[in-house]
Amino acid sequence: MLNFYTQKVESYLENYRLPVSPVNLYEPLVYFLGLGGKRLRPVLTLIAAELGGKSADEALHAAVSIELFHNFSLIHDDIMDNAPIRRGLPTVHEKWNSNIAILSGDVLLVKAYELISKQNKEHIPDLYHLFNKTAIEVCEGQQMDMDFEIREDVTIEEYIAMIRLKTSVLLGCALEFGFLISNQSVENRKNIYDFGVNLGIAFQIQDDILDLYGDPDKVGKQVGGDVRANKKTLLYLTAEKICKNLNNNKLNILKGTKDLDKKVQETSAFYKEIGVLEETQKYLNYYYDSAMKYLELVEVNSSKDNLHQMVNYLFNRQS
Repeated sequence: MLNFYTQKVESYLENYRLPVSPVNLYEPLVYFLGLGGKRLRPVLTLIAAELGGKSADEALHAAVSIELFHNFSLIHDDIMDNAPIRRGLPTVHEKWNSNIAILSGDVLLVKAYELISKQNKEHIPDLYHLFNKTAIEVCEGQQMDMDFEIREDVTIEEYIAMIRLKTSVLLGCALEFGFLISNQSVENRKNIYDFGVNLGIAFQIQDDILDLYGDPDKVGKQVGGDVRANKKTLLYLTAEKICKNLNNNKLNILKGTKDLDKKVQETSAFYKEIGVLEETQKYLNYYYDSAMKYLELVEVNSSKDNLHQMVNYLFNRQS
């Protein structure tokens, strides 16, 4: 059933016509949007709209605006992270250059606003208000993430706050878009938003795990990229906390390992040895359970089966 929504988004994007010139501005966007992806966020908007009593088609412009914003943020994040691969292929700044990637990403952000303006006029002010709030929060989260790179005192609580902003609020926004368009109550909108935010936190924690332990052929990016870059993920911060309690300095030794393939391999084994995976999974379970509690609070006449299907898909994935 989820393919029904994904196909709607893909069909929209296939027929979405960007200008041809200047070539170096628009060709990177055609390339990047063509890389695919899960289309998770726009699908959530379509499901939420139907759950609230509207058709998926009535929310398509808003749904795809979320996808364009998400891709804009990925293009810029890849530059800041110096990431060479996205979805198994070269990132925009690798294939072209950083200046082109910045400018192309900027255009994609404007195009996202343009699509929101195509929704019913009665909904546009609320959609813009939520979208603007979310866009600012995503930028705040990205700045926190970059600040963490030069800090040695990052806490697990700060990390959770960062991924809430950088990743999770966009899932909440996508779902609330659907409820705004279907004229749901303020309380229902809050509950579906909080469902999305908690789901997003659990989703990002799972991404942290998959970055190191996922199947490289399915993940579509460099295995152990976070370890290679000394990123302070939940796995790392949990390991740091455990090592402090054990008075074990091996984590610091691994951080300084020059052979990156060896570093990834030994870090992976060390995390398993000291129980990092089990502790990280507890956090994932907590936010997953919180998400499902908020979903239960959503009061609608329609079946929530499609959202449950989406949740099952997200937490049984390998990429």
